[in-house]
Amino acid sequence: MRIGILQTGNSPDELRDVHGDYNEMFMRLLGRPDIAFETFAVLADDFPARPSVADAWVVTGSSCGVYDGFPWIAKLYAFLRRVHEERTPLVGICFGHQAIAEALGGKVEKFSGGWSCGLKRYDMAGRDAPASLLAWHQDQVVALPPNAEIIASSDFCRFAGLRVGDHILTLQPHPEFTPEFLRALAAARREVIGDAMSASIIDSLSADLPEDFGPYILDFIYAAIPK
Repeated sequence: MRIGILQTGNSPDELRDVHGDYNEMFMRLLGRPDIAFETFAVLADDFPARPSVADAWVVTGSSCGVYDGFPWIAKLYAFLRRVHEERTPLVGICFGHQAIAEALGGKVEKFSGGWSCGLKRYDMAGRDAPASLLAWHQDQVVALPPNAEIIASSDFCRFAGLRVGDHILTLQPHPEFTPEFLRALAAARREVIGDAMSASIIDSLSADLPEDFGPYILDFIYAAIPK
């Protein structure tokens, strides 16, 4: 299977040598012997020719907002709509979650409640126990695209996970992040998120470990690939 990664952002320069770039984080999360990856740096206007060049697609996180108006974001929306029309398996994380929602008719805003960072728990459809996942976001999906089903939510983030049909899965939290990366990110971005938020991230990571969500995502992709 070939997974195409639509890279919409980069990890901070000062953390990349140790923790890798965003595409590399997804390769670690989803890496299996039968999977090959190809990265398209869409933020640098590197786009695939067509959805069929990969068996499935993953859209990464980004420091950009989906409302920033960069030309590459409009091109990304157009490509995501083509992926949707062809029913190719598609997974979006954080910015990817928001971009898919916007591309298909939903709405994203900078959330008035502020940041959500650290280890958070989400109620998951079809599961008795909540999922513990790492979050880092201020923007949120505030209106669903047509035919979207809510699969993950929390008190802070109502639309934290979406499913559209049998071929699109999106998540606001970051299953590709590690606790080590989030600790380093909290330190590197202390001036942006504030001392109190930075400290709360560290506290949340001392209580528990995030769930390995790679198998959940891969199960979805394998089931969505046309047989």
